[in-house]
Amino acid sequence: MKLYTTIVFLYSILFLGFTSCTTDSKNYEQLTGTVQQYEKAEFRITLNEPFTNPYDSREIALDMLLKSPTGDSVLLPCFFLKGDNKTSVWMARFAPRQTGKYNYTFRLTRPGVVKQFTDDTFIATSSNEDGFLHIHDFWTLKFDSGKPFRGIGENVGWESRSYEDAKYDYDYLLPTLSNNGANFFRSWMAPNNFPLEWKKVSKTDRYKDTDEYFNMGGVNRLDEVVELADSLGLYMMLAFDSHNTLMEDRQWGIHNYNKANGGPAANPTEFFTLKESKDKYKNRLRYLVARWGYSTSIGAWEFFNEIDNAAFTKKDSVRISHQAITSWHKEMATYLKSIDPYDHIVTTSVSHREIEGLYALDEMDLNQMHIYKRTTQIPKEILMYNKRYSKPFSWGEFGYEWDWNIDFSTITEEKDYDYKRGLWYGLFNPTPILPMTWWWEFFDERNMTPYFNSVSQINDMMLRAGNGKFGKIPVQSEGLEAFSVKCGEQYFVCVLNNGYDTQKSDLVMEVHDGKYKMELYDPDNRSIRTIGIAAGGSTGLQLPELSMKGMDEMLYILTPTTN
Repeated sequence: MKLYTTIVFLYSILFLGFTSCTTDSKNYEQLTGTVQQYEKAEFRITLNEPFTNPYDSREIALDMLLKSPTGDSVLLPCFFLKGDNKTSVWMARFAPRQTGKYNYTFRLTRPGVVKQFTDDTFIATSSNEDGFLHIHDFWTLKFDSGKPFRGIGENVGWESRSYEDAKYDYDYLLPTLSNNGANFFRSWMAPNNFPLEWKKVSKTDRYKDTDEYFNMGGVNRLDEVVELADSLGLYMMLAFDSHNTLMEDRQWGIHNYNKANGGPAANPTEFFTLKESKDKYKNRLRYLVARWGYSTSIGAWEFFNEIDNAAFTKKDSVRISHQAITSWHKEMATYLKSIDPYDHIVTTSVSHREIEGLYALDEMDLNQMHIYKRTTQIPKEILMYNKRYSKPFSWGEFGYEWDWNIDFSTITEEKDYDYKRGLWYGLFNPTPILPMTWWWEFFDERNMTPYFNSVSQINDMMLRAGNGKFGKIPVQSEGLEAFSVKCGEQYFVCVLNNGYDTQKSDLVMEVHDGKYKMELYDPDNRSIRTIGIAAGGSTGLQLPELSMKGMDEMLYILTPTTN
């Protein structure tokens, strides 16, 4: 039995006058005619039950209880759609992970009362979809179908703010990514973007202030963007919050949890430690799972963007203890996993400083850090964090420069090369989501987005050749930086010239047998040309001398041959 089910049951029996009954009236409707595996099926439920706040599961909670074709029990939270405490409409959104016959019912829980609806059934038919993404190993994620996946994309932190170019909304940015080979992106929930729990918004004309418990403008926009991502084959890492929201010199003044705004917390620390704050946050998680958990395009839930920047604030009086942050993440991740029937990946992020104990939590599926001004350290630190914590690691943000006050027009060449180099570092090292650049508008203006096509093309070759299996192969060069991996019977070699001047170098790989057709891949134009045959030997396999201009990259593809 899942933890959430146990909690609800125990909570109910504490009340005097506890009653349980099954209602014979069918006040629910299956809205989706044909239910397909991994695709959204919707159910509408009409209730005549009193409540004050339909978003507070301690006051009223509606769950869909399912029995899968293989006999597994599935608990799915439902969400309030509209109405009042006389007649209200609720929704269930479910994406079956199995095919076959499902039995289901709905259960209503209020203090002292549990009501269960009459059982019903539906048949889930097969589809061509691969399902939800899950952790697999250091190199790859995998779908329910078993198909391997590596995330390639960038941050699209938010849509254009009120003072920015209106062009940069999701309707432009996401199709641009999808049309250019990307499959992944990362976005924030904030006062200016998907402001689910923000009654007061800022820096946006897209959303309005509200007195409602949830900001329905943010809710409706996230509905649209999730559907858009699904139609484009994109996967989203959705960050629920940012460190900025807990900083008294940033957004804490308009935070919905701030006691000054009617919330429970007198200060940012109480956001993490106060039971009322945690209960309120769990209602938020419940709504997220109920409304959007069905989507296979949700690649990962992320609790915080750069939570270390709140913990390490310069003001001692508002610093948040590491223990409070780590304990909160453990509790919230445990709860989220207990109510998420799809087993979405759960993560959080820091900027450049670890929070004590956070990376070691079993409840965190993927460790994540952000790196600026030191892209060259990406390969080494990926290996370090993988080894130290025995779990996958990713760079949720990277960039040549973090300071937006700098005139980027003076460093365009360096930023462009850094953008490319970060992607190749990720592809040739054990991380399941390649480093994701920040500054999406800048790189769109620089017409860099098409470069994802090159990385995606090599990624597809690698996944096909090794069916998701990767092995690092040592390669030596002088003056150039080189990486090599073996996928199946093929070898892939990435060579980078990180300097400004032309460099020449031989490359020697630790391959001691076999003959291989050598192909040279130019990522700038995605051309492939055969350059000869190479053979492994006692001293390794030597590739011909390569001359590369400054800040350039080139790839070799080696395929076994009998010629």
